[in-house]
Amino acid sequence: MIKRAWRRRLLVIPAPRLRKPPSRAASFLSLHDCSIEDLIQHLWNTMRTPGNLHSVPQSRKIHARLVVLGLESNRFLQNNLLNMYFNAGSMEEACCVFARIQAPNVISWNMMITGLSKLGRIREAREMFDEMPQRDSTSWNTLISGYFWSGKYRESIDVFVAMLRDLNSEPNSFTLASVMKACGALQCRELGLQLHSFVQKFDFGKEQQIEAALLDMYIKCGATDEADRVFERLANPNVFCWNSMILGCSKSYGVVRALELFNEMPERDVVSWNTMISVLVKHGRPKETLLMIIEMQAKGYAPDSTTYTSVLSACTSIPDVGWGRHLHARIIRTQLSTDVFVGSALVDMYAKFGLLETAKRVFESLTDCNAASWTALIGGYAQSGYVEETFRLFNKMRKMHVPLDQFSIVTALAACCSKKDMYLGMQIHSLSIRIGYGWSIPVSNALLSMYAKCGSVNCAESVFQLMPIKDIISWTGMVTAYAQVGDVSKASEFFDSMVTRNVVTWNAMLAAYIQHDHFEKGLKLYIVMLRESAVRPDWVTFATLLSACANSAIWRLGNQVIAHTIKVGLNSDISVANGIITMHSKCGRISEARHVFDAILDKDLVSWNAMITAYAQNGLGKEAIAIFESMLYNAIHPDFISYVAVLSGCSHAGLVAEGKHYFDSMTRIHKISPGLEHYACMVDLLARAGYLEQAKEMIDNMPIKPSAEVWGALLGACKIHGNTTLAEISIKHLLELDLKDSGSYVQLAKLYSDSGKLEDTAEVRRFMKERRIRKNPGCSWIEVKDRIHVFTADDAKHPQINEIQQMLDELIKKIEVVGYKRNDTLGSQKGHHSEMLAVAFGLMNLPEWMPLYVMKNLRICSNCHIAIKLISQVTAKDFVVRDANRFHHFKQGCCSCGDYW
Repeated sequence: MIKRAWRRRLLVIPAPRLRKPPSRAASFLSLHDCSIEDLIQHLWNTMRTPGNLHSVPQSRKIHARLVVLGLESNRFLQNNLLNMYFNAGSMEEACCVFARIQAPNVISWNMMITGLSKLGRIREAREMFDEMPQRDSTSWNTLISGYFWSGKYRESIDVFVAMLRDLNSEPNSFTLASVMKACGALQCRELGLQLHSFVQKFDFGKEQQIEAALLDMYIKCGATDEADRVFERLANPNVFCWNSMILGCSKSYGVVRALELFNEMPERDVVSWNTMISVLVKHGRPKETLLMIIEMQAKGYAPDSTTYTSVLSACTSIPDVGWGRHLHARIIRTQLSTDVFVGSALVDMYAKFGLLETAKRVFESLTDCNAASWTALIGGYAQSGYVEETFRLFNKMRKMHVPLDQFSIVTALAACCSKKDMYLGMQIHSLSIRIGYGWSIPVSNALLSMYAKCGSVNCAESVFQLMPIKDIISWTGMVTAYAQVGDVSKASEFFDSMVTRNVVTWNAMLAAYIQHDHFEKGLKLYIVMLRESAVRPDWVTFATLLSACANSAIWRLGNQVIAHTIKVGLNSDISVANGIITMHSKCGRISEARHVFDAILDKDLVSWNAMITAYAQNGLGKEAIAIFESMLYNAIHPDFISYVAVLSGCSHAGLVAEGKHYFDSMTRIHKISPGLEHYACMVDLLARAGYLEQAKEMIDNMPIKPSAEVWGALLGACKIHGNTTLAEISIKHLLELDLKDSGSYVQLAKLYSDSGKLEDTAEVRRFMKERRIRKNPGCSWIEVKDRIHVFTADDAKHPQINEIQQMLDELIKKIEVVGYKRNDTLGSQKGHHSEMLAVAFGLMNLPEWMPLYVMKNLRICSNCHIAIKLISQVTAKDFVVRDANRFHHFKQGCCSCGDYW
């Protein structure tokens, strides 16, 4: 069909005007005196010259020479002319040449199939293949490889099966190598085993090309055991085989095994070094990556474009741009010009460090900017929050007719997510459909994420349902989308519908359960996850579990999770170690938290913040300050959270002068603007210390609107100091904020009651009733013999409640002897608060030597605080109580808070 179509519009090349050629062309004119064989040989050599091979004008000149010399109908030269035009990218002229061939042979047809495949016209190549009067192995191989390079791997396999059924063609080594590549791309282990059997049956296995292809196929299929057996049978594996094994082992056994293989290599090439460097980058080993390139150069290997591209991406994982600048300088010194791949990596590196002006200068210095370069720059502005500049560059890219790829679209959608602008995201959605990326998997996943983060889960699910092919990221995106809106049951439905899951999917579902207080379901899911042989928990898994144990204060279960981290070798991971610190501290085990902190060799900012917060929550303000000063001494720059932690420590310990100093240094030295959390800490610090007017003045001078936490801090201090005037002002502002929390109203009622204003107390209660504001029920829990026991005020449901009440009555009699007087106006007159029940239960069921840990969801009242202090004195036992604000460590009649809470 194609041949007939192109015969109808023959290429007409005008005869060249004869003129006296220049002297350097005299050698060509002398060819008229040569034999035909010499003339053909000369023309063939001219066609193979690299300068002519990819140039349309040069191809036309040679074509004109054939016409002048009367050799246009020479089939050998016509076939080579076909190759020239295709290499130059001129499909139309190549098809015209083919149409002029009177009797094209198999080589002519194969040239057409090869050329069309290289230009991405695989459909036309298949039509050409189907029209062939006869085929050879090269014809089949060309179509198989054409489908492979076009990303149509299944079609490659189908053509191979058809070839086996053709009695006139036999597969050779090239055929099998191409099919194995397609099998590896499909990750089909079963097909790989069949191909291996075919290789052994027809004795192809001794060829080195086939051995290397088998090894590569098994590695890409994830069949590491089979790959190991193939590798062990190789008598003398070449460098390619070693490189493939390094890559495969890194995926299945980790980076340590890959390094062992790399060190065992008898000889290496630049690709070997690049392979090992890419493995280190993918496994998050930036420091080892940088050391690797130093070793590479020391061994005499010159880094190439691939090396620099990988290493520059590793630099972004190190919080120091110095390495990146050093590599940039080395690239300038050693390379005459920066190619587009290295240039794009430089732009990406500087952009990720936030050095947008430097990134822009590198971008503008590139002679050739492709879609990757533009996407790197656009992504940098998007990550830094410059959404308007992001879309200005995106539109400029379009105006300059740079072809948009799927990554450009994904980057633009990420900017829409950060701005939560669904209308703009819908425009990008329309653009993606118009340019042909509407059904691209990465684009569809980005759209799904954009709609979910903008709050439209229905639109996200519509995108998901319309996707022709859904990958694990798509399914995980839907699990996360429904978890974000609190629909855990729907998230669970998507999770259960998945055929295959990876660790990210398991982590998403685990986080959904734990973040929405379905802790028991989350724990059961983790146990099921451990039974999955194909999935190993990662640092995210353990960080999520540890946060759940910390928030629920379940220390024993937290210790079991820590044991699992040690078992799988993740206890030294910085994020896991930080989670362990937080878990210990929120369970009141401050010494254990400090032990883990001291064991971390390379502490990050989160580590320091976790330890400062741990001391602050446990009322150890001076220790919190010591850690903060040690962090500054180690040249770690504090952030927003660091100052919240240290100011909270000052507040809990009543360190007014220190708190004022750090609040001032936050803006003056570290240029951090105070947030509501910082102001709440300072108001709490000043007001509790008795400086109520200073606290009120600070609120009045705040550059941002005070929150409920700020006014609540002032109200709490007013209760301590009996200042009803400021308390009424605080309540007025809390009412304006439409506060639904009952705690502040209860505090005001308590304040009126303590001041003898019973009518005002009744008015507060009446107001709460009208607004349907109910007092949050207090509950406390204690862990005894691997079980959590929960108590509420005047609990009557616990199986041991009678014994607990009897124990409490005995304890109260003992502490009355040392001066205890019950004063509980708002509380239960005859019964007991939940923390007292938990304390009595713990004394009944725990050994005498074991400290007793009780957790409470509300702030501990003064009556219970006094009672537990005295109980610690008469029983000579240590108690730790965590309330809604902090920890109280009771020992020998004293509390760590110094009665300042």
